[in-house]
Amino acid sequence: MLVISEDEVLRVLDHNELRETMRTALCELSAGRVIQPLRGVIRIAGHNGWYGVMPAVFQDVIGTKLVTVFPQNVDRGLHTHNAVIHLFRSETGEPLAVVGGRVITALRTAAVSALATAELSREDARVLAILGSGVQARSHYEALKLIRNFQDVRVWSRTPEHAARFAAEIGATVMSAEKAVRNADVIVTATSSATPLLRGEWLRDGAHVNAIGAVGPHMRELDDHAMQNAAIIVESREAALVESGDIIDSGRAIYSELGELLTGCKPKPQSRTTVYKSLGVAVEDIAAAKLVYDKSPRRASSGQL
Repeated sequence: MLVISEDEVLRVLDHNELRETMRTALCELSAGRVIQPLRGVIRIAGHNGWYGVMPAVFQDVIGTKLVTVFPQNVDRGLHTHNAVIHLFRSETGEPLAVVGGRVITALRTAAVSALATAELSREDARVLAILGSGVQARSHYEALKLIRNFQDVRVWSRTPEHAARFAAEIGATVMSAEKAVRNADVIVTATSSATPLLRGEWLRDGAHVNAIGAVGPHMRELDDHAMQNAAIIVESREAALVESGDIIDSGRAIYSELGELLTGCKPKPQSRTTVYKSLGVAVEDIAAAKLVYDKSPRRASSGQL
């Protein structure tokens, strides 16, 4: 059984290849060819954290991501999200690999948002607004700049020094959340907010939003106006109706799963404004880990071909 580190994950993963792997995974999910129960979550109340178990069967592998989220780690200089992914051969149940999952979580989330952006945003999109300045904000910038030719990138964060550092890294401009969003073509919300911070009145007609944070039935990043005036796209209806406070609290109907759009089973929405609500589902992690495993040069030396 291989143990594949985060460093090796970074070496072998390619943004374009990962994006196409996510396309396959989501199309398979929407077609009913993936076994994927809802994630199980254990709250670690004494430390304001949670531990999640995310299993799926995809193609020739069985996999489970074990993930922890501890927001207070930021004060300790530690990663807030940590994960490992276990892979087994679906034909025999033999263990194949344990793969570092923290980097995969960041990159696969951004890769799926890139798919949604390519499908739903205007082809001439030029203005990108990113609300947030953490790992997901960075991974989304790297993934989305491969999809659209952004000429103006705007950044907002609740911590001004974090916003300034992030903006300097990517050549963006720091401004208020409202100024960043107004007239933006594509917006990314990648925060840990439990209450809405993006208002629908700020959104231009035809804007596309990738809503990445607010995972949980009592968490929100978008207000009711933003939700009610947009077509809502998700990875999994089943997961979104249980895990997305943005969808549950607003009462907004889901237009389609992203996989249904990618396969042409559903037409592109007529609404000019779109929201892709990301939750992160297990098949994305398992498919990404399988890609890393299949590309690992150490498979040959271990005899796992």
